[in-house]
Amino acid sequence: MAKTTVSSRYQITLPAEVRKVLGIRPGDELEVELIDGEIRLRIPRPPLERVLKRLQKEHGASLAALGKATGHDARRYVRQLRERDADG
Repeated sequence: MAKTTVSSRYQITLPAEVRKVLGIRPGDELEVELIDGEIRLRIPRPPLERVLKRLQKEHGASLAALGKATGHDARRYVRQLRERDADG
């Protein structure tokens, strides 16, 4: 089990192995919940639009190449999913 220490300003540093596994980055928000005397940190599920923008920003060229190579259009696919969800 990873450990951390509370600073004089009541801050903690998340251990590197936890950050890496969960993909936590500076600026990410965490939800804090108290359950039966335990603190639970949870990563809120970001809106799909934010995830897609982040992927496009970080991996735009790779995504475009993959889509071209496989004949898939990610934007069209997402639109289809939204339409299906709206109908269902």
